[in-house]
Amino acid sequence: MGNPKAFLTIHRQEAGYRPVHDRVLDFGEVEQTLNTSDRKLQASRCMDCGVPFCHWACPIGNKQPEWQDYVYKNRWEDAYNNLTETDDFPEFTGRICPALCEKSCVLYHSSGEPVTIRENEAAITEIAFQEGYAKPQPPEHRKNQKVAVIGAGPAGLTVANRLNHKGYQVTLIDQHEDVGGLLRYGIPNFKLGKHIITRRLDLMKAEGVKVELNKKIDFDNLPKGYDAICICTGAPVARDLKIPGRELKGVYFALDMLSQQNRVLAGMTFKKEELVNAKDKNVLVIGGGDTGSDCIGTSIRQGAKSVTQIEIMPKPPVGVNPSTPWPQWPIILKTTSSHEEGCVRRWSLTSNKFIGKDGNLTGVEVEEVEWLPNPEGGRPIMKPTGKKEIIKADMVLLAMGFLRPEKKEYPKGVFIAGDAINGATLVVRAMASGQDAAKQINNYLQKK
Repeated sequence: MGNPKAFLTIHRQEAGYRPVHDRVLDFGEVEQTLNTSDRKLQASRCMDCGVPFCHWACPIGNKQPEWQDYVYKNRWEDAYNNLTETDDFPEFTGRICPALCEKSCVLYHSSGEPVTIRENEAAITEIAFQEGYAKPQPPEHRKNQKVAVIGAGPAGLTVANRLNHKGYQVTLIDQHEDVGGLLRYGIPNFKLGKHIITRRLDLMKAEGVKVELNKKIDFDNLPKGYDAICICTGAPVARDLKIPGRELKGVYFALDMLSQQNRVLAGMTFKKEELVNAKDKNVLVIGGGDTGSDCIGTSIRQGAKSVTQIEIMPKPPVGVNPSTPWPQWPIILKTTSSHEEGCVRRWSLTSNKFIGKDGNLTGVEVEEVEWLPNPEGGRPIMKPTGKKEIIKADMVLLAMGFLRPEKKEYPKGVFIAGDAINGATLVVRAMASGQDAAKQINNYLQKK
């Protein structure tokens, strides 16, 4: 390393977010960036540990110490080349990954100030596009074998990218009007601008990947003429909340709002009665994860009167959680940019019934619960306390995750990757699954 003691004198510096009063007026990306000088200083904090736990924690095996050193030494092109050896789309992970690497960084455990790995990753990629390092690199030799990748989310994009670089004739098929899956239709623009996806897609097309959109596939009659097929259709079925009043107007799945808003920003129009819009409404978000947070930020930008988020689990501690020691993922209180924009957050609440008038939602009856240790171990036992109240709400957004897809038997030569096989998970884990599937398909086609 160029400066092996930098971590002793240089503190963690995050780029931070645009001011709240400014960012809530649009759907532009909220995260800012550092200048290259400060970014190099942040990269210098990496200690090049003998056992790099950041690398161990990364699902796709990024070599963080190596490209941090390249950044510190102003070797941005080398940093990008090193990063893309393991990460097909660092512009995605650099924006939306929860940074498992940072929670394993030695500086996180010793001082609570991990290296800004995720931000550095995004900076490397943006400079690569600005300076022309990120350019089409089509394979030198094209094979006769054809591969169809069904589903153009993060897993499908990864499979297509990897196999195309190995020279296979790859066709990426998706039922939607554009590529990206949940990257495009689930994650708000204020976290991931959609031009970022389009920019990468243009590069992949220039490298030879063919794309077929608005094409629904009959999975009992898969497309013919391909030597291998990879199914990357995700986990599309949202978890429902089947309690009394579910039929009331005003109760929606989170993606009903999120996907529609992204389509509106892309130029699509909807009839007034089709709009899922929070303007002048009291919004209740049920579910405390990232999707729930995305609903909060979107509701605020649409002009909600108020936004409340409830979670059935207890409030996690701040900073350190003794019950989830490393190497477990630390379950601690997470405050996102959307939470900062104005939201009431409550925990240990279960929903008993939706309340309405004339077919329209007016509120939700909730009840406090407590969580007791399970004598048999495992998940704690939930116990209702009898303390009930009604939360006023004109709109409810269900953000409680997705159901695991049912397993289906396919003939030889058909592979599955991403959430379609693992259930809903992180984008970076879907990409890792896509990388594994690409290896399996390559091995299969070589033997064939």
